[in-house]
Amino acid sequence: MPVEITFAVRAMLDTVVFRRLRAAARRFAGANDGNIAILFGIAVIPIISFVGAAVDYTRAVSARSSMQAALDSTALMLAKDLTEGTITTSQISAKADAYFRALFTNTETKSIAITATYTQNSGNGSTILVNGSGNIETGFMRVVGFPTMDFNTSSTSAWGNVRMRVAMVLDVTGSMSSSGKMGAMQTAAKSLVDQLGALAKNPGDIYISMVPFAKDVNLGSSYYNSTWIDWSRWDSQSYTNTWGTCSKSSYTDRDTCKYYGKTWTPDRTKWTGCVTDRTQDYDTKNTTPTSANAPTMVVAEEYVSGSTYYCKTGSSTRVGQIVPLSYDWSSIKTAIDALQPTGNTNQGIGLAWGWLTLGMSDPFNAPAKDTANYTYKEAIVLLSDGLNTQNRWYSNASQIDARQKILCDNAKAANIVIYTVQVNTGGDPTSAVLQYCASGTDKFFLVTDPNQTLSVFNSIGQSLAKLRVYK
Repeated sequence: MPVEITFAVRAMLDTVVFRRLRAAARRFAGANDGNIAILFGIAVIPIISFVGAAVDYTRAVSARSSMQAALDSTALMLAKDLTEGTITTSQISAKADAYFRALFTNTETKSIAITATYTQNSGNGSTILVNGSGNIETGFMRVVGFPTMDFNTSSTSAWGNVRMRVAMVLDVTGSMSSSGKMGAMQTAAKSLVDQLGALAKNPGDIYISMVPFAKDVNLGSSYYNSTWIDWSRWDSQSYTNTWGTCSKSSYTDRDTCKYYGKTWTPDRTKWTGCVTDRTQDYDTKNTTPTSANAPTMVVAEEYVSGSTYYCKTGSSTRVGQIVPLSYDWSSIKTAIDALQPTGNTNQGIGLAWGWLTLGMSDPFNAPAKDTANYTYKEAIVLLSDGLNTQNRWYSNASQIDARQKILCDNAKAANIVIYTVQVNTGGDPTSAVLQYCASGTDKFFLVTDPNQTLSVFNSIGQSLAKLRVYK
């Protein structure tokens, strides 16, 4: 009997348990109150994995970007050292590693490896390829079997097949005589000559011209026989009564010559070299002057006002003469030392003639380019201490600026890199046209103390060096 009760009880219990389980299962199948939590629980692992992978990837990208910046600087510094002869080719690898580790500051990167390869090209150029690699230890990706994340990058510097031509366009107007601006500019310009000259390993690697400007510029009187100059104004008028020769040599001025019935003949050899702005629209272009367009090149009068000389010769010389492209650094610096301030501001004529000095035809006939073996970079460095005040047509700054902007657009379209420096010690507005003309915001410099001029020109020199030693 007890056995039978036991089995009966078990049978009854089994029936109750299974019935309840079936009911619970049916309720569970029909329930939807906790689906989101269940699905999130299922998805949380891949979600965390993806977020973790993004975090690790961002860390790797940051490390790689830091490595790229350090490699770029390393490649440029190695090229400079080789160019200047401070290291030999056998020292490249060790120097590359030393430069890189001094520059690379990302502490997460492990297993860093740096290699540097020097190649002497069959032409006149050389290259250095610097490769870098490393990895970071992952925080999340190691859970799925990736304990590290590798990356690599490289940088190449080339030099020797890049030649540079730079025109320094320097303001020598009357206001440059104040606050030590003239002396500071002369010191800075000579320093730039030395800085660029040091980059040249062979004659012709670097050429520099110098264009002083006020309202007009001084070409030099040796061009008096040029057919591309318009002499009609000179021949018809003699403002100073000395622009000619009397048939009786003892009479040196026109009025005396004519009073005594002698013949006064315009004498172009007495021209002192001044020219004013070219006829529009030649004033905004780099068109070669020829006999066909001679009326666009106009000689200028000696005076801007009163007795203020622009191009007077001899002991009264004021505005210096243009120095065409040269690698005679001593002569260029001597010409810079001779500059004297006078007259009004016409930045456009300085820029226009700076561009003309880079041309391989009249009036300056720059040396021909060996484009089969070299790449050429050209730049203009313009310094001015004031706003535009006067040119051939206008005494209104906005009108002069408008012409200058067209000129700058044309020069930049011809791949001329323009640096502009405003020496502003008198609280003038920041020059909008100088900012506009610069080939980028990093190529406009505002100087509020003349003593800053030297450091600004040194910065320009470093930027120009990068154009010669380029990535």
